[in-house]
Amino acid sequence: MTTSSDVLNRYLFEGLHARGELVQLDQSYKQIISNHNYPAAVSQLLGELMAATCLLTATLKFEGEISVQLQGDGPVKYAVINGDHQQQMRGVAKIDGELTGDSLNNLLGKANMIITIIPDKGERYQGIVALEGDSLSQCLEHYFSTSEQLDTKIWLFADAEQAKAGGSLLQVVPDSDDKEQQLNDFDHISQLTSTIKAEELFNLDANDLLYRLYHAEKVMMFEPQPVSFVCGCSEDKCLSAIANLGVDGIKEHLSEHQAFNMTCDFCLTQYRFDEATLSPLLTPKAQH
Repeated sequence: MTTSSDVLNRYLFEGLHARGELVQLDQSYKQIISNHNYPAAVSQLLGELMAATCLLTATLKFEGEISVQLQGDGPVKYAVINGDHQQQMRGVAKIDGELTGDSLNNLLGKANMIITIIPDKGERYQGIVALEGDSLSQCLEHYFSTSEQLDTKIWLFADAEQAKAGGSLLQVVPDSDDKEQQLNDFDHISQLTSTIKAEELFNLDANDLLYRLYHAEKVMMFEPQPVSFVCGCSEDKCLSAIANLGVDGIKEHLSEHQAFNMTCDFCLTQYRFDEATLSPLLTPKAQH
């Protein structure tokens, strides 16, 4: 059976102090990397980052937006995935320099991971951790241990050639006073999950994969959540940005360039606005 592409599953283990997530990405990942001509190592990084953002978003009990960004002084200046609680994702990477390898350090150099959470209701939160591990998984596990104080294990996979990505997350469930039993359960499930292979994640249905990993356990799955690529760019948003320049700023740009030519960083859609198109912004009424 082939995988139900672009879906996130959350599950609990009956009688054990552990919870899990599994995300499988196909078309949504393809749409993020298509037309950008990224080197394979950068496409793979974005695939792992997308899977990580999906898993991280699903651990949060909030409605709103999230951004997971990697910033460094290497040839990849930044890579970012923006998403929300509906698992609507978009992402982009900026490269400025020659790639010398495909490790995190080769790609990003000295870098930080910046996680920004913007709830629809409540205060904005930002966490910053140094990218010191050998993998994105290790860096995220460090983030959870320092910011959430929750034992967490993460497995991330991406294949730029197949344009498939995915990952799994496990967390201890601190729902009793027996800390030793909680950690024993978590370690047991972690050992089972560590056998997961990329090809299984890419090609098996979630139910089949979970049975293969945990056939001796009772797994209770929640309703699957679809993952999609949603860029969010539009003519209206471009016009709003142009309007912020004011009438004088718009006229000055038009006199020099004859039009506003704008390209979306995420989906590469191109927009063009000439003087006739912008005439509503150039009337006195537009200033009120």
